[in-house]
Parts: sequence; C-alpha cells; structure tokens
Amino acid sequence: MTNMEHDTAAAGAPTRSGFVALIGATNAGKSTLVNRLVGAKVSIVSHKVQTTRAIVRGIAIHDNAQIVFMDTPGIFKPRRRLDRAMVTTAWGGAKDADLIMLLVDSERGLKGDAEAILEGLKEVPQPKILVLNKIDQVRPEDLLKLAAAANEMVKFERTFMISALSGSGCDDVMDYLAKALPEGPWYYPEDQISDLPMRQLAAEITREKLFLRLHQELPYASHVETEKWEERKDGSVRIEQVIYVERESQKKIALGKGGEAIKAISTAARKEISEILEQPVHLFLFVKVRENWGDDPERFREMGLEFPR
Repeated sequence: MTNMEHDTAAAGAPTRSGFVALIGATNAGKSTLVNRLVGAKVSIVSHKVQTTRAIVRGIAIHDNAQIVFMDTPGIFKPRRRLDRAMVTTAWGGAKDADLIMLLVDSERGLKGDAEAILEGLKEVPQPKILVLNKIDQVRPEDLLKLAAAANEMVKFERTFMISALSGSGCDDVMDYLAKALPEGPWYYPEDQISDLPMRQLAAEITREKLFLRLHQELPYASHVETEKWEERKDGSVRIEQVIYVERESQKKIALGKGGEAIKAISTAARKEISEILEQPVHLFLFVKVRENWGDDPERFREMGLEFPR
C-alpha cells in the first residue's frame, strides 16, 4: 500500500491495533510466517528446532490496523531448565495477547506436541484462529479432515490454509486480523518493524549462523551476547559479541581448524546485520567457556525468559 492509499484509508476509518500471539509446535513454521507477514526478517529461521527463545515482536501495518506479532517459542515437552523457561514464556505470551493464532504443520497433523497445545488452548479465554501451514504438501481431503479434527477440540473463530514459504493464503489472514483487532491508537511508530533491541537481534543472527554452520557438532549449550555496540563517526557500527559455550571442547568446535569456522560465521552474520541496519558493520566475535550457563538466572533474564525454579 502506498502512503497516499494509507492516508486515505486512515482518514475514513478508525485505527485498530493489538497483539497476536503465534503459537505452535516447534518447526511448524512460525518464524517463517512472522517474517512473511511483517515483510522483513525479525525472527531467525533455522532448520534446528527451538531456535526462538524469547518472544520476538514483528510489527505489520495492514489497512488501518497495526498488528503486533508475538512470536513465542515452540511449545514442546520440556526436559531441561531452558526448555521449561521457553514453554512458560510461550504460554505467558498467549495470555497477554488480544488474539491467538495457532499454526499447525499440515504434514505432521495433530500428533504429539500439536495435540498437547490444543488441550492447553481450551483453558485460554482469548479468541483463537487456526492456521494450517504447508498446505501444498497435503491432499485437500486430508486438510479438511485435519481442520475438522482441530475444530472439534477447540472453538476457533476461523480456519485458514496457507503456505508461509510461498505466501499463499497469507493476505486472507492479514485481512481478517486487521478487522478483528480492537479499535485504538497504534502502539509503535510506523517505521518500527520490531521492538526487539537491535543488540539482541544482532545476537540472534549470529546464533543462527552458528547453528547453520555447526548444528551437527555443537549442541544447544551455546548462547550469543552482544557486549559492545559503538556507532562510529564514519556511519559504520562496531559490534563485539561473545559466543558462550559450556566446555573447552565446544570452544574448539566453534573456532574451527585455524579459526575457519568462526571466520565463516562472522562473515555471514556481519553481512546480514549490515543489510538490516543499512550501514557498514565491523563485527568481532569471541568464544568463551562459561560452565553451566544453562543454570544461571542472569542469562535467562538477558534472553527475556522467566527462570524456572
């Protein structure tokens, strides 16, 4: 929509705004969908499950509405303390929203985690919509059965069938959300696509590149923090980040032979951070061992998670 069209629409109708919690099992495609709906990369996408740790908000403007997406961590059966914190945060996000959007991977159907989420949703009072993703991978009759089964378990206001990857069906979702949210002023300036601090977004990007490069060798016991952020007179930004691992052996993996792994990760992260900031970036990565960081309450607070007792 052009600015002129936007002004015309804004003049004729009241503005709407609200928070939409996007929940679903891990790898259902939530981050891909938020990035598609917002039209910018605000939530990291990785083929490794449970990459979204804290709630990332992507902000979209559609017609007269400002839609704030709360991209919660995938809800799954928690084993470790970090897992438990992520699940608590996800359900907390759902309870703070105006509307809940459940994303289901059509190929996987209602097995395992998806079924557990539907059970949990029965207790949540907000209006809910069902979004079936990856519909191009499933026969139409199977999609209808899946939609009927989910609607039997939980009362959904509407059911949508989409492909987050191709964008098919996504406009229908946006049209619905723009009308369903309450009337009221917008929460954020129009040009602000994400209220996740840039430092944290930069750390998430580096963490994504770390996973893409080392997902087989390096387990989840790694965490990236942006320690220094300096805007320089020449218009560039100098960023220092620390990759924390739990053991010396993991540090060697992260550095790679002759430092090749860390160089490749740094190059990929710097390129993407620079594209998002639209300014040159000087990125310096350090790897440090911090034993048992997964049991440290301070780390959880930095990631925007509640520390489970």
